[in-house]
Parts: sequence; C-alpha cells; structure tokens
Amino acid sequence: MTLRRLQAAIMSGYLKPGTVYSARSIGTQLGISATPVREAMLDLVKEGLVEAIPNKGFRVVQLTSTELDELTQLRELIEAPTVRLIAKRGIDDEAGLAELRHLADELERTARDKLPIEFSAIDLQFHLKLLAYGNNKSLVDTVRGLRLRSRLYGIPQLADRGELASTAHEHTELLDLICAGDADGAEALMRRHIRHVRGVWATGDSTDE
Repeated sequence: MTLRRLQAAIMSGYLKPGTVYSARSIGTQLGISATPVREAMLDLVKEGLVEAIPNKGFRVVQLTSTELDELTQLRELIEAPTVRLIAKRGIDDEAGLAELRHLADELERTARDKLPIEFSAIDLQFHLKLLAYGNNKSLVDTVRGLRLRSRLYGIPQLADRGELASTAHEHTELLDLICAGDADGAEALMRRHIRHVRGVWATGDSTDE
C-alpha cells in the first residue's frame, strides 16, 4: 500500500523531481510512518524512479521532455492495439468487469473530490487490470514500467480547478465501447486518452486538448 501510494505521488507530480526528501518528511506529508516509507523508497530506487542521496534522503528522477515523449509513444503503440483486441474478444468475466466499473467510478469520485494521488493510483490499477484481458503478462509488466516512469504534473492543477472529471469519465466510456464490441472506437479513445500524458495531464491547461 505504501509503495503504490508513493508511486502515485511521483506520477502525479506531488513529489517533485530534483527535490530531496527524507523518509520522515514524506511520511509526514502523506500520513505514513517513516519506516515503511524508507523501505518503499528503496524499492523505487531499484525501479529507477528515485535516487538515494547518502545522509539526506531520496530524490525523484527528472525526465526530459524527449524521454516523456518516447514513453508516451511506446504506450500508444502497445496499449491502443491491445484495447482494440480486447474489444474484439469481449470481456467474458462478469466479476472482473464489475471491478473495472467500480474502479472507473472511483476515478470519477477522486477527480470530483480533488484527490490527485489517489486518482493516479487507481488510474494505474484500472489500466493494468484492463490490459490483463489481452492475455499477455509481459505486455502488462512492460506497460506498468512505462506508466510508472511517466509524469502527470498537470493532474493536481486540474483537480484543484475541478477539471479532471472529463478525462476521468473516459474510463467509463472506454468500458462502454469495449462492452459494445466497438474495436475502432475503443482504440481511438485509448489513443486520445494516452495523449493526455503530453497534453492536458502534463500541463494542467485544459485548452491543450
């Protein structure tokens, strides 16, 4: 739980690149004790998301615009065709589909309640669960790594202004298209959704869309 929350704090831009944080200061900000924070941050060092600074704490790795563009391009190449395939096959798992619907509802709730860290954590959970229906574990693991390295710096600003709801609702729309067997529509929506990473979710400027 602590690890997922810290991953989301990094993805959403709550923990900023270049700033050195102690385990205690992060724990105070997020309401978590220092020991599990320290253990989770060491795991994030292994994942390449943060750097350990001796006798000081941890620093979130800074990515260049080019690196973020490349991550987004890779995600679009992988995720959009997979969503198309899932829409063609359908999801013959009522319990799994119900869970995805619940996660989509939670995304809309966290957007409405202006909770960017929680939103980012649930967003990751939603997409990895959905992609699992492509029946390719290596693909899901790859996308997980790409998503964790992405940065959604604009999400807190959008949440503060109450403008995150429209993109949050795209998760529900995506499920509707998949359930309707609309492979073209699902793929197109997935491509638009991913492009928010370098558009509105990157800048917090809703006019970028």
